[in-house]
Amino acid sequence: MRSMVCWRISHSALSAAVRILPFLCLLLGVSFSACLAAEPVYRAEVVQRYPHDPAAFTQGLFFLNGLLYEGTGLYGESSLRQVRLEDGEVLKMVNLEPEFFGEGLAVLDDRIYQLTWREGVGFIYDLESLEKVGEFAYEGQGWGLTTDGIYLIMSDGSSVLRYLDPDSLEPVRWLPVRGEGGEVQLLNELEYVDGEIWANIWLSSVICRLDPATGRVLGWIDLRDLAALELQENPGADVLNGIAFHGETGRIFVTGKLWSSIYQIRLLSSSE
Repeated sequence: MRSMVCWRISHSALSAAVRILPFLCLLLGVSFSACLAAEPVYRAEVVQRYPHDPAAFTQGLFFLNGLLYEGTGLYGESSLRQVRLEDGEVLKMVNLEPEFFGEGLAVLDDRIYQLTWREGVGFIYDLESLEKVGEFAYEGQGWGLTTDGIYLIMSDGSSVLRYLDPDSLEPVRWLPVRGEGGEVQLLNELEYVDGEIWANIWLSSVICRLDPATGRVLGWIDLRDLAALELQENPGADVLNGIAFHGETGRIFVTGKLWSSIYQIRLLSSSE
């Protein structure tokens, strides 16, 4: 069976990825730290592990009021879910119509916003009931979504993030993301973490930490060991995708598409 990562491969996307040294290093198995010597590289240790639905093709994730909210993808299987962290039980779920491939997810002012991949439509839900209360349109593809508490911040698989006004849902700012190796392509699922934007990089087990004021890369989180652990125990696991941050406690959670676990992690510097 063809791997799920083939869903979004295009010649232009792969060409862009290969132009960037860090991802070439990953493909060749070269030391990631050596490739990114100019920027800090962090590893992670697992603090706690929680069950996750291995059939969930995770595309969006956030943590609020003690619960996880997850957006899943694939045509005919996409959903919005409210999930209890401790045991992975799905408390509420809304299924998308089969013609929509669900993508990134964010909450702002008691509204949940969910993107779709190629359909150019986003959905708006009431936070409490998960009832759909509106839709919005955008150009291009929808990948990741987060918020700084003022704007919605969206990725589309390129190296540029869009800031959307929450009232008009029109773009008001574009943020190019660059590191020492050049443009950072394939920005995917997003999370706002203590004044930084963290972005999964599609087709990799790496998270990019970036400055929302300038778009400059602040560092990288190398989760290849964690992804390898998940794959060893769960051969059906796909790529790393999904970051959730609990601001009150500072807890960080990560998971992936078709992963059987959600991991609470603590970052380790290169010296640890």
